[in-house]
Amino acid sequence: MKTLIQKSINRRVFIKNASSATAGLIFLPGLANARQRSSGLFRRPFGAMDFEVTTFGLGGQASLQWTPKDIDPVQIILKSFDEGVNYFDTSNLYGPSQLNFGVAFRKLHLVPGDTGYDEALRRSIFLTSKTHLRWGAGHPERAGVTNWSNGGDGGNTADDIRRSLTQIFGDGKGGYPKGAYLDMMLIHNLNTMEEVDALYTGLENTVPGLEEIGALAVLRDFRDGSNLTGQNPREEKLIRHIGFSGHYSAPVMMEMIRRDSGGILDGMLVSINANDRLNLNMQHNVIPVAEKRRMGIIAMKVFADGAMYTKEPRWSRTPDDVVRSVGSPDLPSKPLIEYALSTPGISTAIVGIGQISNKRSECQLKQNVAAAQIEPDGLSASDKEEVEKMTARVREGKTNYFQIEEGKLSPPNNVRARQISVAGQPAIDIAWDSAHAGREPIEHYEIISGGSLLGKLEHSPQIDQTPFTFTETSGSGLKREFTLAAVDRSGQRAETRLVVEN
Repeated sequence: MKTLIQKSINRRVFIKNASSATAGLIFLPGLANARQRSSGLFRRPFGAMDFEVTTFGLGGQASLQWTPKDIDPVQIILKSFDEGVNYFDTSNLYGPSQLNFGVAFRKLHLVPGDTGYDEALRRSIFLTSKTHLRWGAGHPERAGVTNWSNGGDGGNTADDIRRSLTQIFGDGKGGYPKGAYLDMMLIHNLNTMEEVDALYTGLENTVPGLEEIGALAVLRDFRDGSNLTGQNPREEKLIRHIGFSGHYSAPVMMEMIRRDSGGILDGMLVSINANDRLNLNMQHNVIPVAEKRRMGIIAMKVFADGAMYTKEPRWSRTPDDVVRSVGSPDLPSKPLIEYALSTPGISTAIVGIGQISNKRSECQLKQNVAAAQIEPDGLSASDKEEVEKMTARVREGKTNYFQIEEGKLSPPNNVRARQISVAGQPAIDIAWDSAHAGREPIEHYEIISGGSLLGKLEHSPQIDQTPFTFTETSGSGLKREFTLAAVDRSGQRAETRLVVEN
């Protein structure tokens, strides 16, 4: 740990706060990198969206959802604005979180139609909410009644969009002002291939009256101001971008992106922390796919949902689960934020705030904002390995309860082969989908037959449903056996065999 901290000091001029053993490292504003933005906080392009996000974003959980009795969640939001943060996260599933934003937004004059509405300030921030619904129509997923006054649930995607707007900008009972909008709505917590199937149902050739319509088609209507699904009769434009979130299955998230032939997905919220590679990781699987598709990528669970510190590795349930310290004596919080923001493709990292304080060393917000002032290449590969060594000791590395545990390199997926003709001669065409990376990124694929290497194909992120292909033209008999291997950066191999018969 000392080596890592010393490198951090030498490279970016940070100092350790001697007055608090739990403070980690403190950023010196006067010695900021020359490339720092005039706003005072680092910003990064948000994928292909015409927006630059601050590298720290305010998460919608922690004390905004599970509020301890001595905490005012609205003050956390207001202080985030004071610090210059411009990315804000919430969800329909986060209890009072959206309502807390509503109170803060009125104080900040961010409600359209209100006296003193600050339209320029509204345009300067990026506000994201989420829906957990997979079906837009035809499959009521929640039994609750749409009752805005007591927090009852609507049964479809349109209800969730309107709920976000009424709780953040409106009366909390269903009404919201003209001009209110969300910058992005995410499909919340994607886990299974069946969910992907549901989400894409009816997206192509959408017409009103379809028996089953997935959430994506409805979200598109509210983005474009159309009514193809019949769920947006007023043809409102209430959201500007669409994305999804996930922290469990990288393969499912990769499939979600690959099926997006129409480019409907602009953003992805994904778990990424220093114990990621101990599991079926995100950083060598879905994150490169999203980056190549130019999606805005938001990091979450930087501290493993608090399991790196005081919280048990399970989902939060009460205010007692909220972490309110700043790091720990043997695990500063700063390198963990730096790790996430040094992962290629990440635009911003959202962190839930347990408490704020006038004492800088005890203020989670100030400490975490300071830690996020880092360039995309801020930590080297060796720096990241040192952080991984530190976090691997926490709970024996079993912090990421929300993530698939098995993390080995897999063989290529969905391998298929067929006899074809090339220039009048028999040949064999082999196709496959990307393997899943283990601890190291995949480097290439090898095609072998009869003990001989027939060819190598460099790996690149598979961004759509177009497979990798290799054509063997050296002749074919009645029966040919092939080995197809994925090879990662460390030389580890994962193979599958196939037989092609006439």
